Amino acid sequence: MEIGDKIKKVREAKKLSQKEVALTLNMDQSQYSKIEKGKTDPTTATLEKICKALNIEVAELFVSDQLFKNVDSLDKSLVEKVHLLEQLDESEKQSIFQIIDSLIIKKRLKDTLNDAINLAS
Repeated sequence: MEIGDKIKKVREAKKLSQKEVALTLNMDQSQYSKIEKGKTDPTTATLEKICKALNIEVAELFVSDQLFKNVDSLDKSLVEKVHLLEQLDESEKQSIFQIIDSLIIKKRLKDTLNDAINLAS
């Protein structure tokens, strides 16, 4: 898979239009389209800007094609969310982790209570 194809797949997975990405890049949509179609190769600086606009790392475009194909949209969403979490400051991360921990504890308690009710029945 060519780099333009990978950029297109990521953009589509994120439900963005070419116009939205091009506007973020301050680039003409037709020029951006040429990159996705492989008619022109982006410079390193442009590739970095595209990746920033898509909220991915440049290296993610160079993973093996097979690995790229096996990531479904739910996984992409989760990976994207984890990436965004990494960008938060420490206090924001701690708040998010406390919420997640409390939800996990609630789920485990509910499961334990359901198991106890089922055993009592």
